[in-house]
Amino acid sequence: MQFSVSHERDAAFESQGLRAFFEYRDLGIRNATGGRVAAHVIRAKPGEPVFGERHYHAVEFQMIYCLKGWIRFDYEGVGEVLIEPGTCVHQPPGIKHTELGHSEDLELLEIVMPADFDTVTL
Repeated sequence: MQFSVSHERDAAFESQGLRAFFEYRDLGIRNATGGRVAAHVIRAKPGEPVFGERHYHAVEFQMIYCLKGWIRFDYEGVGEVLIEPGTCVHQPPGIKHTELGHSEDLELLEIVMPADFDTVTL
């Protein structure tokens, strides 16, 4: 493991990621942990439609923290959850969920392990 620091001014958002309607800014944790953990900021691409499909992630740990805007999910066994600035969600491994919508100014911090994982669409 290595020390890592990421300044916003040094890292750009990239369109390549899990969802086409989001952009991702890697925080350098993947490299520092040898792929054990990933951390990134996710933001909505304004004007891009949401295609929320029921799915789950094959992960050991996943947490999202809302920085700006809002996003709404439907979680298996929980129901609808509105995530707003300051909301922290631990998504247990394998929990089935669907994104129902989000604001155009949405920004989330996501921490997930392992850094590379499978997403299974149902």
